[in-house]
Amino acid sequence: MDLALVIDVLKQFLSRKILEFGNNLGDMPIGDIDKAGVRTIAARLGLRTATKPDSQDVCFITAVGGREKFLGARIPLRAGRIVDTDGNELGSVPAVELVTVGQRKGLDLAGAGRRRFVIDVDVASATVVVGSREDLDRDRLALANVVWSDAPVAGPCLVQCSAHGDPRPATVDLVDTDHVTVHWDEPQRRVAPGQSAVFYDGDTVLGGGIVQT
Repeated sequence: MDLALVIDVLKQFLSRKILEFGNNLGDMPIGDIDKAGVRTIAARLGLRTATKPDSQDVCFITAVGGREKFLGARIPLRAGRIVDTDGNELGSVPAVELVTVGQRKGLDLAGAGRRRFVIDVDVASATVVVGSREDLDRDRLALANVVWSDAPVAGPCLVQCSAHGDPRPATVDLVDTDHVTVHWDEPQRRVAPGQSAVFYDGDTVLGGGIVQT
């Protein structure tokens, strides 16, 4: 399912062609071989990647400099303030562009009395809002730039919002062909705007879009 999070941001015609091609696993480059099988073949061929740990981050961002160096070379990074849900100022961050929804570490809020999570990032005003774990829960998602593998689909399905996350049951409501609202069966942790969400019927990719709110 990880590949779908890449596929869904491609142009619609290209996405449809790839998904049609993928309906027959034997036509795909590694067919129906799972990850363990690929590693076994790589080991047999003496490839050094056979035992390389799975990537847990953006593969082109190195440990040296990390996201700060990568983004700082491309966009201006600005200091921001940290506030709670009542607007009380609690601290600051060196670069608001490096903070993401759900983040807990690296906020330097020691002594706050309880764990605080980033529940919103307003880049325009350079403001990071923190709250409790429960403040992250949402019962819906608004998606734009939706791409469908075939005709638009509304109704119950599974929705995945992270390459390493589990698909969760939800209902998709069509706003138009490019916009949908996802209603979770149970509240889920907020997904940062700009991330992808992909819809499934079992193992079949129905489509996906970009999270707005």
